[in-house]
Amino acid sequence: MPKLKTHRGAAKRFKRTGTGKFMRSNAGKQHIMTSKTTKLKRGMRGTTTVDASDTAKLQQMLPYK
Repeated sequence: MPKLKTHRGAAKRFKRTGTGKFMRSNAGKQHIMTSKTTKLKRGMRGTTTVDASDTAKLQQMLPYK
């Protein structure tokens, strides 16, 4: 049986939790931070879970994670 390849772009962006959900970073943190409010920047810290509708696609991209 051939092995499946991991999508390297997805592997760098998503991590899997112990329960099997995927974690992602919040968008909009890379540049033009001076025009964003402190409250907005504070809310973008950390990670959030990926929406349930996207998990099936991520499971195909990351079969061994």
